[in-house]
Amino acid sequence: MLYMVHMQVNIPATLPRSEADRLKAEEKAYAQKLQQDGTWRHLWRIAGQYANYSVFDVAGNDALHEVLSSLPLYPYMAISVTPLAQHPSAIAAN
Repeated sequence: MLYMVHMQVNIPATLPRSEADRLKAEEKAYAQKLQQDGTWRHLWRIAGQYANYSVFDVAGNDALHEVLSSLPLYPYMAISVTPLAQHPSAIAAN
């Protein structure tokens, strides 16, 4: 199943910089692994924000929750999820 996910990151100013930097590095490595595996199909930054729109390809709701809650920055994210379906006019199959 495909899901469009909006993630807004809000790292508190009180978090030590070294901890924030560590979490960001772990997040990048995990995100790149998921992209290489084909789980994280698209990743788009929203200009001017610490946020993104992403497309995930997972087995279902529970699998998506597992992936998202495993993100190192998950505790600092506001997330919204939209399930996607193939559009009958699309020329490319998903």
